[in-house]
Amino acid sequence: MPEEMLSPAAATVVGTPEGPREPVAAEPGARAHRLNGLLARYGLLAAFVLTVVVFSIARPDTFPTMENLKSILTAASPPLIIAAGLTVVLVMQDFDLSFGAMIGLASGAAVALAVTFGWSWEAAMLAALGFGLVAGLVNGYLVAVAGGSSFIVTLAMGTVLTGIEYAITSQNTIYSGVSQDYVDIASGTILGLSNMIWIAAVLAAGIWLLLDRTEIGRFMYAIGGNPEAARLSGIRVRTLRTIGFVIVGLSAAVVGILITSQSGSYTPNSGVSYLLPAFAAAFLGSAVFRPGEFNLPGTVVGVLFLGVIQTGLTMLDLQTYIINLVQGGILVTAVLVSRLGQRSA
Repeated sequence: MPEEMLSPAAATVVGTPEGPREPVAAEPGARAHRLNGLLARYGLLAAFVLTVVVFSIARPDTFPTMENLKSILTAASPPLIIAAGLTVVLVMQDFDLSFGAMIGLASGAAVALAVTFGWSWEAAMLAALGFGLVAGLVNGYLVAVAGGSSFIVTLAMGTVLTGIEYAITSQNTIYSGVSQDYVDIASGTILGLSNMIWIAAVLAAGIWLLLDRTEIGRFMYAIGGNPEAARLSGIRVRTLRTIGFVIVGLSAAVVGILITSQSGSYTPNSGVSYLLPAFAAAFLGSAVFRPGEFNLPGTVVGVLFLGVIQTGLTMLDLQTYIINLVQGGILVTAVLVSRLGQRSA
């Protein structure tokens, strides 16, 4: 029978004297599979690059400049620190909704204890870090050991932390009396870059090493995949989940210290604005490099993507409601592109 008369199913079994040959119909499918795989891994990254190009064309004199790059990196440093810490608990399929309040408590403690109560700025800063450590330990115990819902427990913990912040600061704004040495923590520069950029880079690199280059990180991903199977395999699930919450608490405390150091002042509830962007960055990051899986490199891209969008739209002098609409639309489109590619892969 001539080959052209064969049905598609029969054509897949036609071979050559040397052996079976690859189905002709499979080649386009294989190419589509590879294309979809690339789209799933790098779709958001491509959208990020395209966004940078668009803003550079729209504002060629101000956007694609070194000064603007430094500004974006400096502004993105605190969100990167907290989003990186949040990635650790998300890897284990936990949530932490208390870090916004922890940022506020750390910022209030670091400033109020020094200015109002006469502590040295070093002691006040250590106290702020201590609050973050204790909050993380309590969250970890209530969730990992006591079995509470991470959503409910950390939501309640956020309320507690806000109450402690108010007790220390009396909800007073503090804008004077902050030590210059404390201000220099964030305001200083190294090699022309803000100290905050270096601090954020070091902490992000440390968390990346923890998650991607250590046995602990592999165990954390295993817990996120199946905590019961991880426990039966001998992994110390409770301990590692608690460590995750401690990392978030300390990351939030560092952010609280940096934002008050940068401004040289304290404002009540200063951490609230970091809550949703941190989650947005982490979830955006899960749509790049390793689709469907939280990962630190992806979180970095998510943070920078959000920073670029915010800066670019502001430079266009758009009204606030238009900025919100455009920003939301860009984010939804970027995530959908990666998710659709992942689903088709």
